[in-house]
Parts: sequence; C-alpha cells; structure tokens
Amino acid sequence: MAQSAKYAILPRPALLTEQPGTYTLPATVSILLPNTNAEIRGVAGLLADQLTRATGRTPKIGQGQSGKQAIVFALGKGPKLGAEGYSLRVTPKQITITAEEPKGFFYGAQSLLQLFPAEVFSPSIVKGISWAAPCCYVEDQPRYTYRGLHLDVGRHFFPVSFIKKYIDLIALHKQNTFHWHLTEDQGWRIEIKKYPKLTQIGSQRKETMLGRYGDNKYDGKPYGGFYTQDEIREVVKYAQSRFVTVIPEIELPGHSMAVLAAYPELGSNPDKIVPVGTKWGVFDDVLFPREETFTFLQDVLTEVMALFPSQYIHIGGDECPKKQWKESRFCQELMKKEGLKDEHELQSYFIRRIDQFITSKGRKMIGWDEILEGGLSPNAIVMSWRGTEGGIAAAKQKHDAIMTPGNFCYLDHYQADAKTQPIAIGGFTPVEESYGYEPTPETLTPDEAKHIIGVQGNVWTEYMRTPEYVEYMVWPRAIALAEVGWTPKDRKNIDDFLQRLAVHKKRLDYLNVNYFGAPINNKFEYQWPAPTAKR
Repeated sequence: MAQSAKYAILPRPALLTEQPGTYTLPATVSILLPNTNAEIRGVAGLLADQLTRATGRTPKIGQGQSGKQAIVFALGKGPKLGAEGYSLRVTPKQITITAEEPKGFFYGAQSLLQLFPAEVFSPSIVKGISWAAPCCYVEDQPRYTYRGLHLDVGRHFFPVSFIKKYIDLIALHKQNTFHWHLTEDQGWRIEIKKYPKLTQIGSQRKETMLGRYGDNKYDGKPYGGFYTQDEIREVVKYAQSRFVTVIPEIELPGHSMAVLAAYPELGSNPDKIVPVGTKWGVFDDVLFPREETFTFLQDVLTEVMALFPSQYIHIGGDECPKKQWKESRFCQELMKKEGLKDEHELQSYFIRRIDQFITSKGRKMIGWDEILEGGLSPNAIVMSWRGTEGGIAAAKQKHDAIMTPGNFCYLDHYQADAKTQPIAIGGFTPVEESYGYEPTPETLTPDEAKHIIGVQGNVWTEYMRTPEYVEYMVWPRAIALAEVGWTPKDRKNIDDFLQRLAVHKKRLDYLNVNYFGAPINNKFEYQWPAPTAKR
C-alpha cells in the first residue's frame, strides 16, 4: 500500500515518519489529559464521542501521562509547535498527542481519526472492523494563520443544522475560519433588534430567478429566512468548540437593496420604493454617506459585534456602483467639503468612517479589494478576489491580505465540463487548479510576504438552492484549498493528494457529504417549500 493511502491525512502534515506496527483500540480505552483545562477536556470529549458512535466503545477521560494502549494528551515544552501545531506518536502500546494549546490537541485528534479505518466517521456503530491505526510519528503546524471557507446565505438561506455541518467539515480539514456572508441585495439574514424591518421586510423577496441569468425567468414564489440572535449565538458557540472563528460580513455601501427595501431613507431618495433583489448581479441602489446612514451602520455593527467575538469584522465594500452618487447634489457637495476628487475617494471616505468605528471597538475591518480604490483605510485588511493584485498592493502598503482569487478559490465555478453539470455561475476551476494555487506571490519581498496571512474558498449561492448542491460544489475543492493553507509548499503533490483523497471520500460518505463524485449526486433543486416566514 502506498504511504499516501496508508497515511491518508488531509491536509498533508509537515512531517510524517512511517514506523512499523499498528496500534489497536482496546475494548476499554482511556483518554488521559495533562490537566483540568476545560478546552482540552472539550477536545477529548469530541474525540471520545466520535469513537463511541462508530466503535461502540466509550473511552474513559481522566488525567495522567501514560497508560496501557491509552490515548495521551501531553503538554509540549517550549514554543516549538506554535498555537495550532501538534505532534502525534502512534506506537503499538500508546498514542500520544503533544501540543501547547487546546487547538493543537484538536488538530492532532483530527489527524489521529484519519489514521483509523474510514468507518470511524460513521454516525452509528460499525461491527466487524479492526480498529487499528498504523504506527508513525507526525510533527505538524500550519503554513498560514488564516485558513477560511465562506458561505453566502443572502442569495439562498440555509438552516442552522447545515451551518453546523459546514463548520464540522471546516474543522475536520484544519481550516479555522468560517466567513458568513449574512447580507445581500437578495436578502438580509441576521436579526437586528434596533431595526426590525431588516428582517420583517429585508429578509423576504417576492421570487427567485430560475435557470440561467440570461433566461430572465422567475419562480413566482416568495422566499425568505433569517437567523435569530439566539441562533447566531448557538452557531458561534458551536464553532468555538471546534476552534473555528466565525467572521460576519455586513455588506456596505453596495449590495444593500435589502436594507433600502426596509429603510429607503438611507439611499438616494426616501420616497423611492426599492424591492429586495430578485435578479442576480449588481444594482445602482446603494447606501448614501449621510450621518443617518453612519448612525444606522454603527448601531447594526454594535449588535453584530456583541454576537461575534471574532477579531475581524467584514464590511464587504465590493461592486459599489457610483451612478447615484454622481447624480446626487448631496454627494457632490460632500466631496467638495471633504476635498475628495472623485466618487472612488467618496467610497474610501465611507469605508474609513466605518473602519474608525470598528477600530474604536477593538476590532479589525476586512474588505474586498475594491476598498483599495481611492486610498486604503488605515487599519483595513484586504480580501483579494479580483485576481492577486489587490493582495499584492495591500502587502506592499504593509496591510495584511487574505488571498481568494476567483480562478482558484471561487467554488461556484464549474468543476467539470458544463454540459455534464447542474447549472452554475460559469468559470472553470477543477480541483487540480485549486490545489495548485500558491497564495504568496513571488513578487513580494520577505517582509511584504509576511502580510499574506492566508487563503480562503468562496461560495456564492445564486445557483445553489440546497445544502446538497452547496456540498457538491464545495467538496473536494475546499479540501484542496485546506491543504494549500496548511501544508508546506514543498510537501504538496497533486498525485499524492488525489491518492489520499480517494481514501478520504469514504470518510465523507460516512459523514453524508454530497461531494462532487459522491454516489448520491442529486438534489440540486429545492428540497423544502420556499419559506415565507423565518423558517
């Protein structure tokens, strides 16, 4: 058996040394911890739960440094492994996971599970299996600190149960960030107590596009949905237990038709009726840089920041048409007053005001690369999607950047011949292309390169009506990007990856993931009636 099949760990560890022999899970297994740290105990609990579900053997969790055929968590000495690093030693007598912080133990546990037969991911007991793991020594830590996966719930809304499953899969592949795109022209999806019309009006659209954009056909069915603040808290807590940070995105000043449907006074004309978007694409109706708008956005962001403890808050900033600003006496006078030479600088003024507010709350603002136009806000982090130029420009200005260029990282692109696939937005990004991405551009100096903090897969859901279709588009390409973010550049190998992936697909089958190439590829249309209320 090739090493890549026998040691099918994804993403590939920085170091893996094959050793003879196997460890066999005993009838009564102990998980021994170094101390009473609640987070480390939580990791042990998740590992024990999975082993119990699949094997029927319930591990006992206690404290200690060694035990017969025990799984031992040991604290590393010194900063060798880093916050997310771990070592994993598998011998016939004992398994030892060594880490310095709880998240290191979590990632070590993910690698350990992947050494057992694929059936270890079963949701119910599997009998007749030899629960053995091959002996080895692994020393591992991530290449980048930011390893993300995004989901747009504005175009199509997905239930909390699916969001949790999405987070489980993010965590399994050692990604650490879920970027939750919560607001869009076609729907506002987060409850804001101070502005109830955002969900009463902004979360509902009268119909949805059918088929391809050019067909200009609609289903005629009301569509809606949003997350209550309690549901948001539930998701954030769930993600924290798996060391996934949830970053909210509140789009501004463009992609805001759902806001203007609810509060038209924040746009070009308080008397204008703006519908929640039903068509895909970019619209001229945008937020206006009035004081009332800034008050509104500060109120919204205050509630958002109370729900999301993440260091980063994403404010969008992409695809903001300037037509209404050009035609507005108010905007033109504001530009004169503030000494702004064009509408791009007016957008920078808008973004800078929001950046100041977010910074005053001790957080950091992320925006799409359009926030570079007209001058970059002092504390902003750039998410580079229109190619790599935005990330390069940000790094040269000593700003951190997250790389998400469309041709490698956009998982709404086709992944095979379009004639053989359900409808998608266009483009072509096979798994090999995602895997081949190199996030740190060679044009950067070593000091500038430090500002490339990571990589992210983006999932825009115009054509993804169901959880099953999201899964079909996301996996395995997101796994390829997870390896791009984690594994050292010189350890990457596409043939080796595909061999490990072949084993890994059996795990995804047990996890009921409808990945591309899965035996259950279907369900690309609605699986439940289009909701007209919160659910």
